[in-house]
Amino acid sequence: MILLDTDHVTLLKYPESERGARLERKLRALPRGEVVAISIVSVEEQMRGWLAAIAKERGSRRQAVAYAELAGLFDYFRAFTIVVFDELAAERFDELRAAKIRIGTMDLRIAAIALVQDALLLTTNRRDFEKVPGLRFENWLD
Repeated sequence: MILLDTDHVTLLKYPESERGARLERKLRALPRGEVVAISIVSVEEQMRGWLAAIAKERGSRRQAVAYAELAGLFDYFRAFTIVVFDELAAERFDELRAAKIRIGTMDLRIAAIALVQDALLLTTNRRDFEKVPGLRFENWLD
């Protein structure tokens, strides 16, 4: 399984960019049957971003644009397997916290999910994720 971090998910949503198009080509070249997934944490992060944009805007026309983007997420996410933050991931998260792994909470949740799924995490955030023992990760955006 390949698990996309939020940065990779965002770029795939906008494939007109050079980096997004390159990532899309790499994913298409994967062997048939390889699962490309996103974590429910990345779904939450994407939704929170658009919900914050909606809350911030006072003009109804600008809110309409943000609402359309939020609605578009549901169609976009339909193309992926969404991996949940289940009891095993929560247990691994607690173990990482107890081990004093100092990265952001959302990143630590994503790491825990990747570890219990034995997934390769695609991320640009090497600085934080290299602190997580046993986590396999690569950056396909360079």
